[in-house]
Amino acid sequence: MTTVLVVSIIIVFVVLLLAVITTSKAYSFKHTVDPDPLENNHLLKLNDEKERKQNV
Repeated sequence: MTTVLVVSIIIVFVVLLLAVITTSKAYSFKHTVDPDPLENNHLLKLNDEKERKQNV
């Protein structure tokens, strides 16, 4: 009975350790997001409008 309990505790600690290591690596990963092409088009249109107003 005690052998089963000891083995179970060891398994719990190994799983807990692996979960902590995996979570730590996930938080240290650098996530990047591509810019939204629609937003860029909108900004380009605003810049064009500003240039036209300045040239008039």
